[in-house]
Amino acid sequence: MLKIAFKVAYIGTDYHGFQRQPNLPTIEGELLRAFKKSGISDSPEKSDYSIAGRTDRGVSALGNVVCLKTDKDVTINRINYYLPSNIRIIGSTMVSNGFKPRYAKLRHYRYILDKSLCPNTLNLKLMKQAAKQMEGKHNYINFSKRSERAPERMVYSVDLVETPDNIVFDVVGESFLWNMVRKMVKVLVMFGREELTLENLETLFNPDVPAAIKPVASDGLILMDVVYDGIEFPCEGYAVNNFMKTLKQEYARKKTILDVEKEMINVLNGF
Repeated sequence: MLKIAFKVAYIGTDYHGFQRQPNLPTIEGELLRAFKKSGISDSPEKSDYSIAGRTDRGVSALGNVVCLKTDKDVTINRINYYLPSNIRIIGSTMVSNGFKPRYAKLRHYRYILDKSLCPNTLNLKLMKQAAKQMEGKHNYINFSKRSERAPERMVYSVDLVETPDNIVFDVVGESFLWNMVRKMVKVLVMFGREELTLENLETLFNPDVPAAIKPVASDGLILMDVVYDGIEFPCEGYAVNNFMKTLKQEYARKKTILDVEKEMINVLNGF
């Protein structure tokens, strides 16, 4: 049997997260259904199915990874035929039997923050200083659940840039705890509002001092990539183009909704 890893892209806003759940639409549920209908896997248990990570409800991805064993010929476009248009396998590669997708070299997340949600100007200089302090190995238990058994994480880089409409955060690390990236962004926004100092950040990294941090909304988060030593995922051009088409259609549809709501707000402001 061959062991194959797939690079998966998806728009997460219409799904209840990645992990399969009974009677709810999920990314994993759709993938497993497509694997079965395409004939490459009867069940996840029989095919040694495994994943790089589970994203939360609303989170999108351009580079999540799933893996399975099969004795069938694998054609990406055949699998994609059975997937909704907002989920696409965009690349694949054969891997060794010992390959485990959760043990990646690094993961890259990007968060898009709409500046209109921040009524006051943010102190970008202070945010960037705090972002650099987040790099390296720290105890992130206050950025996840207090019950985490292994809360220390290595973060390789935290960068942010300002565009006319957004602040874009890029976070790269070995692995991440549940809600960790979204809570990191929340803390950086609090720095931008000058609600925290760099000394406060050191306190947040202290596991003996509990802190309640509310994560930013999940729909601004993208899992950009999961990277492995010595493994490349050649992109399937047809699949990528189809996914881009879906993204453009979704963008146009949602922009129309936003324009309608904006017009209604303008009218009501005139009453």
